[in-house]
Amino acid sequence: MEQTINNRILQSSDDEFIINVGPQHPSTHGVLHLQLRLDGEEIADLKPFLGYIHRGIEKMCESLTYKQFIYLTSRMDYLSAHINNQACCLAIEKSLQVEVPERAKVIRTLMAELTRLASHQLWWGSTGLDMGAVSPFFYAFREREMILEIFEETCGSRLTMNYCVPGGVMNDIHPDFVSKVKKLIQQFKANIHEYDELLTGNPIFQSRTRGVGYLPKEDAISLACSGPVARASGISCDVRKKEPYDAYDRVEFEEIIASEGDCFARYRVRMKEMLESMKIIEQLIDNIPAGDYRAKIKGIIKPPAGEYFQRVETARGELGVFIVSDGSNKPYRVKFRTPNFSNLAALKPMSLGAKIGDLVAIMASLDLIIPDIDR
Repeated sequence: MEQTINNRILQSSDDEFIINVGPQHPSTHGVLHLQLRLDGEEIADLKPFLGYIHRGIEKMCESLTYKQFIYLTSRMDYLSAHINNQACCLAIEKSLQVEVPERAKVIRTLMAELTRLASHQLWWGSTGLDMGAVSPFFYAFREREMILEIFEETCGSRLTMNYCVPGGVMNDIHPDFVSKVKKLIQQFKANIHEYDELLTGNPIFQSRTRGVGYLPKEDAISLACSGPVARASGISCDVRKKEPYDAYDRVEFEEIIASEGDCFARYRVRMKEMLESMKIIEQLIDNIPAGDYRAKIKGIIKPPAGEYFQRVETARGELGVFIVSDGSNKPYRVKFRTPNFSNLAALKPMSLGAKIGDLVAIMASLDLIIPDIDR
């Protein structure tokens, strides 16, 4: 028996079966298509097929000015939109050798950690939903909604904020920003035990995640995994620690690392990262410097000819922005090193030999955002 898709063939014997997962959106957190070869209930082979939501973002960036292309990155990993924009601004500022005001650095960092919190909360709720638990999704949105309201007041948008600009941020924070962030942290700390009661300590959830989707440290390194996926396999790779940017050099926080390398380890890493994000926010929220929130930059940006690179830590791992300037007001070449593309490569080695029912847990533990791959 054989089946052809996109001119690629998976062959199977009479005892094996080929099925397709996706490309409909609800099954794969984006438009991803997986072709599985099954031996009974065990996964014998897996091939991902991409391109269903490809928009040519990197090429589009080359037709836009340096101020314009920043916001196309909001449409890649849309749950890390602010951090994506932040990476582009840092790269442009590096090329111009611009010193960002201290107030803007702290505001950017606060927004980045709120973004990470909101992303991890949605991941936690959707993980439960994917595995048959409906309640976590509603619990997760309780605190996440508070973060989105904070974004909306200051940035004018809830998801793709478009708040970072070269030199700082577009507007100063809303007068209620500090008080609402403090209220959020207080409520989330009081409620996070419910997250553990619903999922973390749930014996059914643990049986479906412990020892499932194992990714050895060596494989994670060779596949260039990053973020919680890599750290759950024992790799220290947090860009905020390795190459601090904006205000990360003035805060104390722990890089969460586990050694088990399974779905439950990746789950625990993200749960603990939420606590560390709150720790960072608490250190900065009462210490936002006075002064300007944006440096003065010319209306038309023309970086000196050369190559510039900046990396940041998004909610899913390392995002690298590579810009080639020819001295004009538009980048000659833009290339993004996105975390989801590398992390997707780990799906096959994690899944081989696992049951088809385990695939849902494995994919949930990767926390993939497919437009970040199809760029």
